[in-house]
Amino acid sequence: MPLRLPIKKQLTARSDRVKSVDIFPGENPWVLAALYSGNVYIWDYSTNTMIKSFETGNNPVRCAKFIVRKQWIVAGTDDMKMRVFNYNTMDKVKEWDAHNDYIRFIEVHPNRPFIFSCSDDMSIKMWDWEKDFECTQIFEGHSHYVMMLRVNPRDTNTFASASLDKSIKVWSLTTATPHFSLEGNGGHDKGVNCIDYYPGGDKPYLLSGADDRTIKIWDYQTKACLQTLEGHSHNVTSVCFHPRLPLILSASEDGTVRLWHATTYRPETTLNYGLERAWCIAVTKDSNKVAIGYDEGTIVVKLGNERPVASLDTNGAKLVWAQGHDIQTISLKGLSKAEDGELVDGERIALNPRDLGACEVYPQNVQHNCNGSFIVVCGDGEYIIYTSTALRNKSFGSALDFVWSALGSGDYAIRESISRVRTFKNFKEHKTVSLPVSSADALYGGAVLGVKGPDCVVFFDWEEAQFIRKIDVAPTALYWNEAGDSLVIATADSFYVLKYQRDVVAQALATGNVNPEEGVDGSFDLVATINEKVVTGQWVGECFLFTTDGRKLNYVVGGEVMTLAHLNHAMYLLGFVPKEDRVFLVDKAYNVVSYRLRLSVLSYQTAVVRQDFVTANALLPLIPQSEYGGVARFLESQGFKEEALAVTTDNDQKFELAIELKRMEIAHAVLRQEDATAQRAAQTTGLVVEDSTDTQSKWRRLGDLALLNGDLALAEACALRSADLSGLLLLYSCAGDRAGMLRLAQQARDAGRLNVGFVASLLTGRIEDCLSLLVEHGRLPEATLLARTYLPSQVPAHLALWKADLKKTNEKAAAALADPAEYPNLFADYDVALRVEEMFLRARENAVPSSAYPQAKGDLDLDLIALVKQQLARQAELLQAQQPAEAPRSPSPQVEAEEEAEEAAEEAAEEAAPAESPLASAAASPVRSPAPASPVRAAVVESSSSDEEAEAAPASPAKQVAPASPVPASPLPAWSAPASERKPAPEAQDDDDAEMDALLAEEDALIGDSAATAEVDDEAQEEETHEAAAPAAVPAAAAAQNDDDDVDFDEGEDW
Repeated sequence: MPLRLPIKKQLTARSDRVKSVDIFPGENPWVLAALYSGNVYIWDYSTNTMIKSFETGNNPVRCAKFIVRKQWIVAGTDDMKMRVFNYNTMDKVKEWDAHNDYIRFIEVHPNRPFIFSCSDDMSIKMWDWEKDFECTQIFEGHSHYVMMLRVNPRDTNTFASASLDKSIKVWSLTTATPHFSLEGNGGHDKGVNCIDYYPGGDKPYLLSGADDRTIKIWDYQTKACLQTLEGHSHNVTSVCFHPRLPLILSASEDGTVRLWHATTYRPETTLNYGLERAWCIAVTKDSNKVAIGYDEGTIVVKLGNERPVASLDTNGAKLVWAQGHDIQTISLKGLSKAEDGELVDGERIALNPRDLGACEVYPQNVQHNCNGSFIVVCGDGEYIIYTSTALRNKSFGSALDFVWSALGSGDYAIRESISRVRTFKNFKEHKTVSLPVSSADALYGGAVLGVKGPDCVVFFDWEEAQFIRKIDVAPTALYWNEAGDSLVIATADSFYVLKYQRDVVAQALATGNVNPEEGVDGSFDLVATINEKVVTGQWVGECFLFTTDGRKLNYVVGGEVMTLAHLNHAMYLLGFVPKEDRVFLVDKAYNVVSYRLRLSVLSYQTAVVRQDFVTANALLPLIPQSEYGGVARFLESQGFKEEALAVTTDNDQKFELAIELKRMEIAHAVLRQEDATAQRAAQTTGLVVEDSTDTQSKWRRLGDLALLNGDLALAEACALRSADLSGLLLLYSCAGDRAGMLRLAQQARDAGRLNVGFVASLLTGRIEDCLSLLVEHGRLPEATLLARTYLPSQVPAHLALWKADLKKTNEKAAAALADPAEYPNLFADYDVALRVEEMFLRARENAVPSSAYPQAKGDLDLDLIALVKQQLARQAELLQAQQPAEAPRSPSPQVEAEEEAEEAAEEAAEEAAPAESPLASAAASPVRSPAPASPVRAAVVESSSSDEEAEAAPASPAKQVAPASPVPASPLPAWSAPASERKPAPEAQDDDDAEMDALLAEEDALIGDSAATAEVDDEAQEEETHEAAAPAAVPAAAAAQNDDDDVDFDEGEDW
């Protein structure tokens, strides 16, 4: 029967005529194409893109090859030159004149530094790149163009050449003349274009193709033509043996590529992609890829499956694989305890396979049965069952598919056609399956028989072949666990985990309660859907182990995917051997590697998934400490975070779990332990290592959690440890920690954190530090404006710095800046601001407790300038009231104009001043008020009281002193109208003196209260508040005098 080889096209790259192709012999998915236009391209057939391009000129490039050992490509062109390029850097390594005519073909020696070239000058030359591409040998003997040559893989000291003189000659590297020729009787009738050696060591075959449209197979030992293949309708341009498959490939100018069976020589298939003439074919021993060059582009196809033909008996640890027709076996027992040391994860294992014998068919699939006593070899549309130890034939037959049953050692099923499926029991035919689908496309073995239909899979029981269930999904593979109650259905891009309800199925089959279209309802329950593509897989207990197309080895427990290892290249799962606690994998080159997967861990995870915590707790001590990190991650994924925190030995994971569970003491202990470890390392090495970003982030996260839970001490410690200055600013400002804020200001300044240092200094009233920071960082305009607002005495100094800096760029702008010392008229109330500054500096050290906020909050909006101006005005009124009024006289016009201007300015200032708050009115009123609630307010009262004391002292009867010069008594009080408008009665003078004495007494009381401390007890505050709420104590005589003099006062006006 013909080979069942699916053919998949992987690259279609249209271009000019392609005269040569070569596949990269490694993991890179590259194909090299030499074009008749003079270009050399490298295509990536996995992405269908061109990744590199080399230009050799306008002359045709007839051949180009990879030299992987040197990372080169070598090309021969019709200008008779050869060129070598580095395919990584794309630099030209060497260019030299090689022949006297067109260069037809280039061959690279497989293990020596030789390059062979053949030409239309009828010669073959050998070049040594270790001798700067010196020609070390010239081979002559052909009488026409030499079209191709190949090195013998069995004996690399010999090679063969094909020529248009109709002959094939065999040469030695050491002699310039051929050993012998294959021609004459049985030979080609026309020029020979191509040749190839058989890649295996068991057959001395040579393949040739010629212009007579035939392909011949030669035995170069007997020099006899063994077979002639006919079928092409034009010249045969390229032939080759496939190194991995039993195939012969031939390309022809008729536009087709034919595949022939290498053993029976029968034609298998013909490829025609409509790209005109086919000129060249390239294959590689590393894969099943085939590259073809046409007149109109390059094609890459994949023949069959690249998965190695191998099977592992996990119970007996016996590996069986097929190399060509040969069946070999390897024992994996005891590898993990070998004398040369334990196995290393991911490293290639040195194996010594033992030959079991040769198979009559070409193996394309090998499978062990459920207990490992038999193997089946499938290929060429046939199956043969052998004993696994001695390869004795047990049974055979024709079938498209073969699957084993999981129930009996001799039970299996075969698919003979798309409409006929039969089951066998104990190697004898048992039942013919009645299919409820239009066609059977594949079979799947296991606990029940699966038949793939059009976009569905149908299940049958093994005993009576009864219909169980139809599931509408297009599977690529099915995997059953050993217990037969769990199933994975793998599809093209995901897989489904299902639970098989055996009891429900048995009861339904016994009662005949089976839907003829859908089967037994409830026979399968969906457990999980995983968006991963399964390449190969196996169940281990309740864990599903699988490889992905992303080169990862994963396993699934409880719906959670966990990665066991990342693979360097495509690997295929052989199986898990419980006695070795290792997973074995193999690649397409039959290299075997392994990874440790402890059965105790899998058993523990299985118990947790089943919520059998008694068993899980009993298994935990059996797990090594080195595996606790993985166990903790699994517990965390299952939602058992407290248990994961108790198990884990990974500090990072412990910290994350502690933060998530709000276990601040554990998280803090982890961070302290890390600090201690870092300190010991620093002491050992003598090097101080700064904290990483991750470490600082951990401290900040712990600080945030502590702040959230009200642990301010821990929050402060974490912020200090992580240098979280912003967090400290928030913490100190909220807690009212003045000392901490002062430390923070200095720390921020040392760390270069201008913003934090500025705010901390501003909040503590250290305006000088704010100015210093701004000056240090070149923010001179901001410093000057800040001084104008808070420290006006510093304006001249900082203004000078600003002007000096601005003069460097714009002298005119610098000259336009005004200095208050030179232009006082441009700075309103500057002298008042200086007095406010003095008051501020005296009061800023007086801290206000947070408990006084309800009383102090109104002071935040105080207008200190207006407040001080009011105090100064009242002091002036008091001084004027205690001095005798001058004799009334008519003012001169000039004086009258000046007085009117001053009155207008005062009215404008009063209109511009904001409305006073109750606290401000109380502070400005001579009536007794509560103790000041803020340093600012206290400073204002203290300053005004001091000034009033000094200025009002002469008016006190106890402290009366004579003025330096007598001043006539004024008949008018200070608040009366001007003399020009009102003339008081002389008899009111005595009443005025009494009223003034009362005012001075009230002022003395105000001064005494202002000196009191801000922190008073609740009883004093209530008493003072009550007194403040009472109306001002004005003597009755003064009130009567006011009424007699018709002086109007607004209700509530301050004195």
